Amino acid sequence: MTAEDPRPLAGCRIVVTRARAQAGDLRRLLEAEGAEVIEFPVIRVSPPADFGPADRAIRRLGAYEWIVFTSRNGVAAFLDRVHAVAGDAAAGPLGLARIAAIGPGTAEALAARGLAVALAPSEFRAEALVAAFAGEDLRGRRVLVPRAADARSVLPDGLRALGASVDVVPVYRTEPEQGPPPEVRRLLERGEVDAVTFTSSSTVRHFVALLGPTARPALRRVLVACIGPVTAGTVREQGLHPGAVAETYTIPGLVAALRAALPERRAQRTWGRRPSGRGEEATG
Repeated sequence: MTAEDPRPLAGCRIVVTRARAQAGDLRRLLEAEGAEVIEFPVIRVSPPADFGPADRAIRRLGAYEWIVFTSRNGVAAFLDRVHAVAGDAAAGPLGLARIAAIGPGTAEALAARGLAVALAPSEFRAEALVAAFAGEDLRGRRVLVPRAADARSVLPDGLRALGASVDVVPVYRTEPEQGPPPEVRRLLERGEVDAVTFTSSSTVRHFVALLGPTARPALRRVLVACIGPVTAGTVREQGLHPGAVAETYTIPGLVAALRAALPERRAQRTWGRRPSGRGEEATG
């Protein structure tokens, strides 16, 4: 906050790396807290290389007793594909399957398409979703998991360990966007940014790839904010330190983590004149 603006993130410059079509919610929440938001989308959502596995699953939707969704992107991509392949004829079989969602954002996306969620974990990550299924008898049950092409194996492996027959079908993939505009790169390289937000492991990896050799030095100068522990783990794999990790793995949870961490951090430094190469930052 500043003397002129009492909002918690007033005067903070925050980079949002979400896909362009998905950045709006995070941007609005951050701006409501007083932040200056810089959009640097590092990924875009594209169709999978092959829709064949998804199309075959759609044609036999009535055979599945569970359909498990792990993201808003997965909901949109799969249901759009259902409509393209089977039209209204698929509504019945999809309605007969019980639906699980990994978190409230995914559940909201399903509700918007008229689908009710039968199972959701209290903690929004794949491990917790597997644990939530422990109360269900999955022995011999057919489960469909439509998701990103490059997602972790934790969920399908965990469901198979519970006895389920699991079909994993890619319905979208994330690809790198173009590199940052010169102004964004300049701000990052000069340390004129307070925080960079990451909402998935793919945003971390693509950010590092797009900035190249300057990525890690730039991130050592800022607060690295992550939506949850999986994303934070990817940050650590890149040799960096996640300075803020959301306790609730949602966009509002990420904003809350920034609200808690950034004001104190800014109070400890002088805005606008940051020495270059401050690799000793604790958040590096």
